[in-house]
Amino acid sequence: SMSDSIPLIATTAFGLESLVKRELEDLGYKANVISPGWIRFEADLSGICRTNLWLRTADRVVIQINSFECKDFDTLFETTKAIAWDEWIPKDGQFVVTGRSIQSQLSSVPACQRSVKKAMVESLLKAHRTTVLPETGSLHKVEIALIKDQAWLLLDTTGPSLHKRGYRPATATAPIKETLAAAMVQLSFWNPDRPLLDPFCGTGTIPIEAALIGRNMAPGMYRDFPSADWHCIPKEIWRDARTESLDLMKQPGSERLLGTDNDDKILIAARKNATLAGVADDIHFQQREFKDLL
Repeated sequence: SMSDSIPLIATTAFGLESLVKRELEDLGYKANVISPGWIRFEADLSGICRTNLWLRTADRVVIQINSFECKDFDTLFETTKAIAWDEWIPKDGQFVVTGRSIQSQLSSVPACQRSVKKAMVESLLKAHRTTVLPETGSLHKVEIALIKDQAWLLLDTTGPSLHKRGYRPATATAPIKETLAAAMVQLSFWNPDRPLLDPFCGTGTIPIEAALIGRNMAPGMYRDFPSADWHCIPKEIWRDARTESLDLMKQPGSERLLGTDNDDKILIAARKNATLAGVADDIHFQQREFKDLL
């Protein structure tokens, strides 16, 4: 049940698995890379909150509801129906099913999605002792992933990918995702006592991510997550996780990070992003030509 340890998977871009594994272990969770882009770990409910708030290089945190060999629709339907979905999804919960199929006999994704949705409906109607599921409440996104005839039922806790920190306007396209910028900083030799210069800083993603790391700020502290609205996670668990992230913040370091770019207009956006991220005092943005830095 949910009070015990919950099997979770952090997903990430191919190649960043070892970073996510290290981040999870730093948060106190034993983690294993189970396939490209998937890092499995176990945690209690607070772990769902903490990993969403703290993971810098992961894209999302999903609950592994079940994983089973599956070569036909009967197996898919009956196994899905037997799951205690009501532990996660309330009577009025909205539940959306997405899917994908890779090298599997069940290759029609729409048919798999319909089968899972129908099985979930039957399970929830029975468990909640009702004849109608209004789907007006909290959002629960389920993915049915069929990979080499192994079915994975995954419940998303994150919502929009974790790279959406909330400090960059949704409209602005970044040449580099925040998660990748954080990965680059973590893979570099930089630490908060050393100088950092980004000579092509653009809208400031790399120095901002470095500042968040340097100040031990949870990258998800400014955004929302659908699982924060779930009945099955008591509100105080989310509150405690957010409080912890505020308590662990450090003061700005003595060494200011430097971001330079030859475009002064883009630096206006960079400063704005840094302000929204809460690290305006940590970074000095300056208009400079690269050749003048050498």
